[in-house]
Amino acid sequence: MIRVLPALMVAALAAAPALAIGKDSGPYYRAELAQPAPKSQVIAGGVLWMCEGTACFAGKGTGRPEVMCKRLARETATVVRFNYAGEELAAEDLARCNG
Repeated sequence: MIRVLPALMVAALAAAPALAIGKDSGPYYRAELAQPAPKSQVIAGGVLWMCEGTACFAGKGTGRPEVMCKRLARETATVVRFNYAGEELAAEDLARCNG
C-alpha cells in the first residue's frame, strides 16, 4: 500500500492540468502571440499555459485578465489577442499588456 501511494500522487499531478482547464468548459484564457512561444508549457500568472505555435490557453487564475495577459507576455512574446471567458481584452488593455 505504501508503494502505491507515490504512484497515485504522480497520476494525480499528471492529470491536474487537464482538470484545471476542464474538458467540457474549455480553457478560460486564450491568447495569440506575435511569435511562437519558447516552450509548450509556460507558468505565468500562477497558472499553467499550454502553447502550440502562437496559440496559448489556460484555466482560470486569480488575477485580472489584464494582469494575466501582462504576465504571459513577459514569459513568452508580444500578445496580439487575449480572450477570457469568451470576452476579448480591449485594445487599450492589450496595449498595456505588452507595454
